[in-house]
Amino acid sequence: MTTDAGSLGKTRPVEVVKARESLGSRLAAAASGGLVRVFLIVVGLFWLVPTIGLLLSSLRSPEDMSASGWWKVFSQPSQLTFHSYRTLLENSDITNSLWNTVLITVPATLLVVVIGALAGYAFAWMEFPGRDWWFLGVVSLLVVPVQVALIPIAELFGKIGLFGTIFGVILFHVGYGLPFAVFLLRNFFAEIPRELLEAARLDGAGELRLFARVVMPLGGPAIASLGIFQFLWVWNDMLVALVFTKSSTQPITVALQTQVRQFGNNIDVLAPGAFISMVIPLAVFFAFQRQFVSGVMAGAVK
Repeated sequence: MTTDAGSLGKTRPVEVVKARESLGSRLAAAASGGLVRVFLIVVGLFWLVPTIGLLLSSLRSPEDMSASGWWKVFSQPSQLTFHSYRTLLENSDITNSLWNTVLITVPATLLVVVIGALAGYAFAWMEFPGRDWWFLGVVSLLVVPVQVALIPIAELFGKIGLFGTIFGVILFHVGYGLPFAVFLLRNFFAEIPRELLEAARLDGAGELRLFARVVMPLGGPAIASLGIFQFLWVWNDMLVALVFTKSSTQPITVALQTQVRQFGNNIDVLAPGAFISMVIPLAVFFAFQRQFVSGVMAGAVK
């Protein structure tokens, strides 16, 4: 049998390349297949099981919840009812605490985003004495644990009349959220081309107009990412609220903890309250998911 020399010369390099493929390359190629995607989907579904279980528990009566697990809903759909949510709306402690959570989270998020963006722009593109040292001082605050400042700031707020107020909680969250906000936005704004800013200045734009018309639109993804981080942190916080609030100003996290401590058997209030406190930040995250991913990817590329 004869072999064509031309065909042999063409196929041999391909075989050599395949033989030289590393084990890591072959594993990476196998990991990109459909089996891994199915595995990741299964893991995601398992991650959602607690949320689904809480939702179904909130739609069952206390008698059904004490008699069987939430998975019985799939065989007995007649157990689903909105009675627990009606009971929740009649509980003034839970509804007031939910409103307090909104009053704390929204201003704390907006203030951190606005002040952090202004400070980030100043540290990135404005010249003033000691700029780099001031920035290093702000960044160094990132390593200070929240627990270290709870007692001193609580004593300070007590002396100036802010302890137990919603404004005091907002002020604490803003103070601890700003170092990360300034660090994130300053690094993002510093990657904006200098030529673009100089062209805007030549057209007569001042610093405030330059910030509002050029920097803010370009920094939209990073600002959205910061807003999501800050919103989730403040909404889910219980430590700061437990220290700085009282019964009339406590957020939903502290109110649910109080309900468990005082009325351990009122699951008809706890289940829907816990689900509402969970689903609102989830809705905010999924609503701004595209901006969040864009901000993370932009930061990674830059």
